[in-house]
Amino acid sequence: MPPLRALLRPLMLRLSLLLSALVVAVCAGGAAARVDVAPAPATNPTYVVLGHGWGHGIGMSQYGANGYAENGADYTEILSHYYTGTTIGPAPVARVRVLLAQGKAALTIGSTTQLRLTDGSGKVRTLPAGTYPVHAGLLVRLAPGQQPQALPGPLLFAPGTAPLSLGGAQYRGTIQVSAAPAKLQAVNALGIDAYVQGVVPREMPSAWEPEALKAQAVAARSYALANLKTGAPFDVYSDTRSQVYGGIAAEQPSTNDAVAATAGEVVLYDGDVADTLFFSTSGGRTASIEDVWPRAEPLPYLVSVDDPYDTASPYHNWTQTVLGSTLARRLKVPGTLLDVQTSVNPSGRVATLTAIGSKGKVGLSGSDARTALDLRSTWFRVGVLGQLVAKPTTMAYGGKVSLKGVARGVPAPVVQSRVPGGAWKTLATLKPGAGGAVALLAQPQVTTDFRLATGKTGGVPTRIAVTPRITLTRSSEAGHLGGSARPVFPGATVQVQRLDGAAWTTAATAQLDDNGAFDATLQLDPGTYRARLAPGHGLAVGYSKPLDVGAR
Repeated sequence: MPPLRALLRPLMLRLSLLLSALVVAVCAGGAAARVDVAPAPATNPTYVVLGHGWGHGIGMSQYGANGYAENGADYTEILSHYYTGTTIGPAPVARVRVLLAQGKAALTIGSTTQLRLTDGSGKVRTLPAGTYPVHAGLLVRLAPGQQPQALPGPLLFAPGTAPLSLGGAQYRGTIQVSAAPAKLQAVNALGIDAYVQGVVPREMPSAWEPEALKAQAVAARSYALANLKTGAPFDVYSDTRSQVYGGIAAEQPSTNDAVAATAGEVVLYDGDVADTLFFSTSGGRTASIEDVWPRAEPLPYLVSVDDPYDTASPYHNWTQTVLGSTLARRLKVPGTLLDVQTSVNPSGRVATLTAIGSKGKVGLSGSDARTALDLRSTWFRVGVLGQLVAKPTTMAYGGKVSLKGVARGVPAPVVQSRVPGGAWKTLATLKPGAGGAVALLAQPQVTTDFRLATGKTGGVPTRIAVTPRITLTRSSEAGHLGGSARPVFPGATVQVQRLDGAAWTTAATAQLDDNGAFDATLQLDPGTYRARLAPGHGLAVGYSKPLDVGAR
């Protein structure tokens, strides 16, 4: 029976190989002073978009407003911070008309109590509680069992003691249905505060701080009145073309309280209602309108301001990874994408993005780049993680491999490794040299994947296959070939192969002893031989150098 030490040695060796540290020497260092150099070319790059905030960035940051409220600011202080130089005053308009539906073949108006219908001729009809389908041509069935009647338009439905409904959703105020031209259009006319009640909870979480909800109510009221449609049969849309309006179904007690507490109030600048743009998350600073939209007229109250309480947003900072091939396709880059460069405006947002291809360049504004890449904001930078280039890609146990790559424009770049199927582990923090170039030496003990990474984002991995180091020699004893292998796998089978034409065939097998040596007995005809070892344990198949055997 073999000794216990011999039985345990293969298991201990396997654990040693899998857990052994990789020897890494970082060869690139950072320059003491910044030097403008051409960027190092990246192989199979992964582009890392590092951004801040969500939305256009102009006006009031909603997360920032809630943060101000949590820190004791009231709604007037919040609004004056985001809309520089403004005041609060009374709204000049009491009612608004909201487009609820357009281009519909049929609409259903109803109420749970009696309602009134006034047609285009001025005739008023009192209708019992129920639902009334309206079809193209303004055909209305006024009573069960009756044929639909074509009424002169427009048709104005007014509520009794209960609100009207359109398609089952309830709305305050009246609903006018008109032909536009062969289809139907529905417009909800109601008081400005009733309208804002249906807007605030769709634009800001109703559980947020009361002062933030008040600020949102005033901003929503102001935005609507500053952007009324001219020459149209309605004033505002019910979706993101204006503000999201959900009617009574959207209303919440907390937001209704905020609307009531600020009833009729708007933001004013120089006596006019301010265009109170708002958005989700600034990333720490808002933007001036002309920086985001260069064709827009600069407005003294829509300028860049600090936003210190925006950090609660999950989108305060964000990272988006895009493969080079995807980036090239989205930006319509001629040829192969070589690099991406950005210029910034005074608000810190991207003013222009230039994608450099092998056959030319493509330039986009920051807003167009945001759309093309489906980014959350124009406050972003583009970094690159190139795939590590390895020499060699297959190596014998105990050797070292040279890895070179590019890590440019990303924070704290690192090199990571993993055994296939395992977890990534950081080996070293890198200090890129000129143009983002990095270089390092590694001594993997088993087959290992390497990649460049920043944070949770990694580049395309490179696999280094590690084989056992095996030798084959001719023994002094006739009919014997021997050799050794490292690392040691006692009991592992070594195949001694002979070259027959273009193929290798197995001539003999032998087992490694405790010292990693083997001795094979075979009919040793003249020819070329090699040893083959496939030990597993994270190592690839290894071969010895060919051995030419002549006649004795």
